Amino acid sequence: MSHGPERHPASLWRDTAGAAPTVPTAPLPPHADVVIIGAGYTGLWTALHLLRADPTLDVLIIERTSVGFGASGRNGGWASALFPTSLSRVASFSSPEAARRMRRAMIGTVDDVATWAAEEGIDCDLTKGGTVTVARNRAQVDTLWADVAEAHTWGDTDDDLSFLDAHATAAHVRIPGTLAGSYTPHCAALHPLKLVHGLALAVLRRGGRIVEGVTALSYARGVVSTDRGVVTCGAVVRATEGFTARFDDHHREIMPIYSLMIATEPLSDAQWAEIGLPRRETFTEQRHVVIYGQRTADGRLAFGGRGAPYHWDSDVDAAHDAHPRVHTGLEQTLHELFPSLAGVRITHRWGGALGIPRDYMPFVRFEDGIGEAGGYVGDGVASAALAGRTMADLIRGESTDATTLPWVGHRGRDWEPEPVRWLEANGMLAGLGLADRREAATGRPSRIAAALYRFL
Repeated sequence: MSHGPERHPASLWRDTAGAAPTVPTAPLPPHADVVIIGAGYTGLWTALHLLRADPTLDVLIIERTSVGFGASGRNGGWASALFPTSLSRVASFSSPEAARRMRRAMIGTVDDVATWAAEEGIDCDLTKGGTVTVARNRAQVDTLWADVAEAHTWGDTDDDLSFLDAHATAAHVRIPGTLAGSYTPHCAALHPLKLVHGLALAVLRRGGRIVEGVTALSYARGVVSTDRGVVTCGAVVRATEGFTARFDDHHREIMPIYSLMIATEPLSDAQWAEIGLPRRETFTEQRHVVIYGQRTADGRLAFGGRGAPYHWDSDVDAAHDAHPRVHTGLEQTLHELFPSLAGVRITHRWGGALGIPRDYMPFVRFEDGIGEAGGYVGDGVASAALAGRTMADLIRGESTDATTLPWVGHRGRDWEPEPVRWLEANGMLAGLGLADRREAATGRPSRIAAALYRFL
């Protein structure tokens, strides 16, 4: 594990979240009922749900740096029902009915995030405007149509996910060359760091403890070893997502992959009239190398995407948050999608590590006093809220709808050792980028992409 301060590029969210919550300076206590490693969404939601259910619990969160330092404070701000693996694959791990329950639970969690935030007095600029996906070549149209049709076979209706022609898509967002689109209402745009700060304050207000600047070195049943001493506990929860690779015993369980973002200066009403997104819809394109964006509450366009390389031996470091080639590529893509923004100033460039399990299946586990959750593949804002609620139920021994979902207890295989892992990750990235370029040029679905997806 690496130690010491880490300096990351200033994100839009950090510069607009207001003052961080004041975490009381305190020594590391020798014991707690529950010790949670990581003060991001998963850890904070777990603590909050535990304390809401039982205010007498002694809940301690330890954080290596500061509250919301990781992906929870750096992401695109989508609280969505997206799940990173297909329902068919979820069913292969469980059953078709269990996969349908997973889908409905994710849909319900989008509204739960808004409800729980309101109950705790958290203002995180949340607006449920849904997500619009655009298709700009025939291959993308075919894939988009197939995705909507498949969702309907699993019980979705047009009220959940609908296919749109070019004219209907333009009612949401106006992007040159759009041939078709899809729309789902099951997504809310929000300010991710404001949500993190609000959750931390709610945990503290309800009697939970947060100690920053503590590096967890290892954990086992009833004990967490740190660089500031040992804490004994009744239960321990690992909620470290992309930073999980820093634990030697779990080095290959979750692969850290970087997603980078940019943000514009505030746009004028005339510019927004040309772009669209009237209800603060989040947006993406039906391409293989993921892009994503939102209209922020203060009128900016925050835009991000994958494309940064995987770093040897699952390295996670502040130096990887900035990648000039990828950030330049994001700016070029933004101008391609919205030509009117060509002269608009980019005020922020940043990034962060997300976590990918080998089978792309998120998990929530609590066995023999040890809880572990994560593997959200970049779709973690709502997923972590559901995971935290589920983890709290499991710790308390409650049998609920959440504790019977198919990701509970799931354990996939580890990523391969180096150099295979490096070749897999960066080969996949290069192949999907090539597939996007070929589909844009030919309008035909790429065989390269199909082959790569079979490999997962």
